[in-house]
Amino acid sequence: MGLARTADLSDPVLAMALKNDGSAGLKDPLGLDRQSTALLQGELAWDEAVLGQGRLRIRSVVTLRWVLLACEATALILGAAVFALPAPYAICFGVVGLAAWINLLVGIATPGQRLLHPAEAALQLGFDILRLAGLAVLTGGIINPFVVLILPPLVLAAATLPLRPTAILAGLAALALIVASTVAYPLPGAEGVLAAPPLGYRLAALSALLLALGISAAFVREAAQETARRALALDVTQAVLARERRLSALGGLAASAAHELGTPLATIAIVAKEMAREAPTPQVREDAELLMVQAQRCREILARLTETPSASDEVHEQMSLLQLLQEVIEPHRDVKGVRLEAIVTGAPDARKPGIKRMPEVIHAISSFVENAVDFAASEVLVTARFDADTISLEVRDDGPGIAPEILARLGEPYVTSRPGAEGSRTGHIGMGLGFFISKTLLERTGARVIFQNGRPRGAVVSVRWPRSRIESGHR
Repeated sequence: MGLARTADLSDPVLAMALKNDGSAGLKDPLGLDRQSTALLQGELAWDEAVLGQGRLRIRSVVTLRWVLLACEATALILGAAVFALPAPYAICFGVVGLAAWINLLVGIATPGQRLLHPAEAALQLGFDILRLAGLAVLTGGIINPFVVLILPPLVLAAATLPLRPTAILAGLAALALIVASTVAYPLPGAEGVLAAPPLGYRLAALSALLLALGISAAFVREAAQETARRALALDVTQAVLARERRLSALGGLAASAAHELGTPLATIAIVAKEMAREAPTPQVREDAELLMVQAQRCREILARLTETPSASDEVHEQMSLLQLLQEVIEPHRDVKGVRLEAIVTGAPDARKPGIKRMPEVIHAISSFVENAVDFAASEVLVTARFDADTISLEVRDDGPGIAPEILARLGEPYVTSRPGAEGSRTGHIGMGLGFFISKTLLERTGARVIFQNGRPRGAVVSVRWPRSRIESGHR
């Protein structure tokens, strides 16, 4: 069985060790334990299926198409009326008019807020890519500057559609550009038809456009995925914090219950007294007197709970550093094979701080301890230090440490090295959300969080606050 010890070295003598009677930690009557938190993360965690559902509304497609059609119509009108460039304008305006008619029907027949199925969205955007490629073929092909208008539909697909339809559209756009670079009407000029550019120039233009397509789509898709990951991870953070606040509210719930129970207990005492006075047999009288005694005992307990509400609130709302460490290591004390030790140290001339009870801090530090217990070889050390200006906590284990590729991104959502529950002492399945949630919660309290590897081995998580941000009595 794992051994947990706590000591306050800011006193002249080492403080007491934790007793294994469960009094140091809070029980969890609402089921807000570590497993329920992990379950909550599992329910809300991101996976590829979330981003694979498509998030493109019909209104976005219709709006994008109107913008592209306006650009195409403007370019054609300028070429025909202002610059008098020779080109097959009848066919070009026919393509633009047909697309405008189709777009008008789509906008009228379909509610703008409707989410498109990925296949339907791919068909809509594929239509735009082919239409733009057709106009490019009619007006010079790859050397027409307006051929870059093929980019917006593909970028929109990369931002909103799953990988497969996005890849299909990218292939379609690349094929359209290749066709436009080899089979196209000559580029019209003011003096007639411009000379066809050499093959090398057309290949260079094709390469540049293909690179622009690939890089733009890749960057936009990565940004969209990162945004979706963070949005879902922040939802998890808010839900976890809400559960922790419910646990913190138990003190207020107890005071309210004490107030509400006063009246029914008084009624029970009066009825029991009347029963004792009019009891037909000694046994009934004895039972009635027992009811009176127990009701009086309950009233005395409630009186103790409510006699000094301000003092009770103060006790609940603040804690010492040692109490904080006791509370965060309590859920992990029974883990076999790992010794837990918690120590508090302070500068000789610094006053001991009283810490505001903040559920987010307790949850975050406990999450770090849980992770250390999973990866430790045999020992986890939780240290609190304070001086006149700062308060810091450190969670250190003697495990293998954090892999460099994980350490560089630790604190971002969905970064994890846990293989699964079978390799975890606590049974926790890592999804890469725990460190992100904990870091986010702590930074909201004004803390600075640092992840690093210890020497000669192990991982170290350091958290530091200005005293004014966490000490009770400060705002």
